Amino acid sequence: MTLPAIRLNANDPGPTLVEREVVPHDLRFSALLGTVGWWCLPPTVRERFSKRLDAGASVTYAGEIVDSHRTRIGNLLAQLCRLIGAPLPLHDAIAVPAVVTVIEDGTTGGQFWTRMYGRTRGFPQVIHSSKRFAGPTGLEEYLGCGFGIALRVSADTQALHFYSDHYFIAVGAARLRLPRWLGPGALTISHIDRGDGWFAFVLKLYHPLFGELIRQTSVFRERIVRNGQENARD
Repeated sequence: MTLPAIRLNANDPGPTLVEREVVPHDLRFSALLGTVGWWCLPPTVRERFSKRLDAGASVTYAGEIVDSHRTRIGNLLAQLCRLIGAPLPLHDAIAVPAVVTVIEDGTTGGQFWTRMYGRTRGFPQVIHSSKRFAGPTGLEEYLGCGFGIALRVSADTQALHFYSDHYFIAVGAARLRLPRWLGPGALTISHIDRGDGWFAFVLKLYHPLFGELIRQTSVFRERIVRNGQENARD
């Protein structure tokens, strides 16, 4: 869908009509946060999380990993999670490329997320997941083999935070909630605005018995792709 926008022509005092692509406003994240939480976020974060992508567009965030740490137990857990698509960091390399691409899921009304993290040697690690605006918390992330995470969200003046409420396994229409003692720990993902066109993506996994198992920080800036054309936002 396109609507005419007005552009002033320097050689003509009258307005000229040009075509402007309209991106629908997305209210899904603002509804989860509520009015107070949503408006305390930095404007750049609100902008990123209020885009509703159409079928011809994707958003790509490009940057690098700047910090990464896993304990022995964290590394063991990450390796075991290869069985469900390896959603946790498999290495501690820093200063390597990181790319996240988001596209709309037209079937469920959610979003497909693809994360690619470079390594010092070999192929990059690629993680696929699907965010769906459903379930008891209003937001769920589906990984491989039916494994999923129910997420809660909160906001402050610098960041949007995602917290694991509980883990579950979905088999068809059935949904089995895992007991807390069987889960990998409390997962926190924070989208932190840096105020310079870049933002930090911080992943932390904390276990009540073993402490912080995994921590990874990447920095990104946004690149929008439409019809094969890429535009960077500096």
